[in-house]
Amino acid sequence: MKIRAFAALGALTLASCVTQEGEAVFPNLFEPAPETAVEALNRYYEDYPESKLPRAPEGVPLPAETAVIDRILVASCNDEELDSPTLAQLAEEEADLFLMIGDNVYGDRDGRDYANNQPELEEVRESFADLADRAEFQEVRAKFPMMVAWDDHDYGANDAGRNFPFKNLAERIHETFWGLEDQDVGQWPGTYYARSFGPEGQRVQVIMLDTRFFRSALTKTDEYGAEGKERYMPAPDGSYQDMLGSAQWTWLQNRLQDPADIRLVVSSIQVMPTVHGWEAWSTMPAERERLFDMVEKTGAEGVVFLSGDRHTGFIYEERDVLPYAANELTASSLNLSFATESAERDPRQIGTAFPLENYGVVEIDWDAEKISLVLKDSDGQTARRNDIAFSEIGVD
Repeated sequence: MKIRAFAALGALTLASCVTQEGEAVFPNLFEPAPETAVEALNRYYEDYPESKLPRAPEGVPLPAETAVIDRILVASCNDEELDSPTLAQLAEEEADLFLMIGDNVYGDRDGRDYANNQPELEEVRESFADLADRAEFQEVRAKFPMMVAWDDHDYGANDAGRNFPFKNLAERIHETFWGLEDQDVGQWPGTYYARSFGPEGQRVQVIMLDTRFFRSALTKTDEYGAEGKERYMPAPDGSYQDMLGSAQWTWLQNRLQDPADIRLVVSSIQVMPTVHGWEAWSTMPAERERLFDMVEKTGAEGVVFLSGDRHTGFIYEERDVLPYAANELTASSLNLSFATESAERDPRQIGTAFPLENYGVVEIDWDAEKISLVLKDSDGQTARRNDIAFSEIGVD
């Protein structure tokens, strides 16, 4: 009720305002009146002044569709108000592509629940503007082609999903900042998109999922802070679960049937582990199984999952959930490490967790027919690594 009431108050306030130029918020007097507060907000957002939306510095174009790529950087969880020496170290790397995969800013620091946030998402906009001014971000932006995903803190509210009332403006902020508004992703609700690079036999597909815009509510824990149930529990059998929304699920099914040799499926939240009670696909077991089933039914070869969010780095591998070995690299965080050690141990883990500041590297050796998932520390030294033969992930 608090969310709806606040959204209604915000919508009514906005609807009664005029723009700085003196034009009514809803200039078409013949358009039917909005039926809900959220509808009123969304009409306002459609005409939200572009001048109020921050933009990243001009970036490097993505590689050509025919370009062979063999080195990809991955990172998440970057507080724009803090120095980021790990991001600066990442800028010293050589790579074909940089994936910045969520919590790229922390735009909800002062409003971690909906009621404390504002309909015009002032803090989110300010956070992106601050990121654009950061020297280390400017370095990576000028050096690497980039693809991006969002997570809750650049979405606008901690752990938020489909019920976040200001999500349409959050989407405009995200797509405008990253220069996506005129691309395919800017033409549909949500921020998911995919790109492919390389010729047949060396084709890499990068699929950026949106695990926020359409996601249904999570099941809250019955024992807050307890190990394995820290904040959420798996949704019970038979309950409503939706991670991606019907349109994105259909889109993903189609993309998994596109020709590719290696497919990097980016989820801002973790896909494979099940031992913790933080946000992850494990909170929606039916949706997690749906994802694995879709990979199998589409015959998609070479799927590797990439994730962030956890403020700890992990590497996972598991047999029997896909037609081949399932692998995941969790790269987190750039400058928000909360611990020096972690006892978390999922049976799928390769090695121990790495809670210090880190970033990831995906190395593809086309000649040796192997892919390596690497975690690097703030000095650029390898902290964790898993080498995977193409044959292990179904690549002929």
